[in-house]
Amino acid sequence: MTEHVDEAVGAAVRAARGRRGMTLRELARLLEVSPGTVSAIENGKVGLTVLRLRQVAAALGVEPATLLSVSADEPEPAAFAPIDADAPWAVFDELPLDSVLTAAVQVFAETGYHGATMRVVAAEADLSVAGIYRYHRSKQHLLVALADAQLADLAWRVEAAAAQAADPVRAFADIVSAVVLGQVNRRDLSFIVETELRSLEDPDRTRIIAQRARVQQRMADAAVAAVAAGRFTATAPEAGAAAVLSLCRAIPFRFAGVEMPDGPALAAEYAGLALSMMGTIVQ
Repeated sequence: MTEHVDEAVGAAVRAARGRRGMTLRELARLLEVSPGTVSAIENGKVGLTVLRLRQVAAALGVEPATLLSVSADEPEPAAFAPIDADAPWAVFDELPLDSVLTAAVQVFAETGYHGATMRVVAAEADLSVAGIYRYHRSKQHLLVALADAQLADLAWRVEAAAAQAADPVRAFADIVSAVVLGQVNRRDLSFIVETELRSLEDPDRTRIIAQRARVQQRMADAAVAAVAAGRFTATAPEAGAAAVLSLCRAIPFRFAGVEMPDGPALAAEYAGLALSMMGTIVQ
């Protein structure tokens, strides 16, 4: 079989892996080879057969031609370091929702808020209608409680991600990652909040919208700080942050009806896209 052996192919593999936020060991596991073999591939010391090239491309989610299109003289694209998957803000356990709220998530996600009834929620929770009213006084109360739960969970993750970062660029990227991971791991809950804000009634609606805006402000603050530090070239960092957040919040719609991709990989993809949008200066 023909083998492709040169440093440019290896550099392309390494760059593609970095853009996906994938570690060398993760790629080795997908290819069922040793990490040393992957390292040798990336350093141009091991040839790739056509079959192996296709396997590597599939593992990285790119077309094989992409790995052959980088010339030896072309600089390797800068890859942002992947998130720390063990960071508390990146670890998702089940939210402590009671049985009624858990049922409401399922029902609202399937039928929409206006299509749901307390009777259907009660049946999903295996309770009587009278029993459900002991815990929640109305369908509106259920929606408010779900929005509060989702936004509170996201808020502390965003703050923790920003506080842990060593610089404003890292803070911006990790805030993006925190939002993306929330959309992936709290898929139905996030979908409900994004689609049913219009169904909230005041005074809760005003309060929840303000709480939601604080996430955008935190992202904007990091963007402005990165511009001040000479790391972002964006001329309108606050508007850029708003655009990035809109993309992140659209994830439940982008993957509606299909299986969600791997959370960390998608977070790395969106963080990389966000940094490109902000005109990041690599140091």
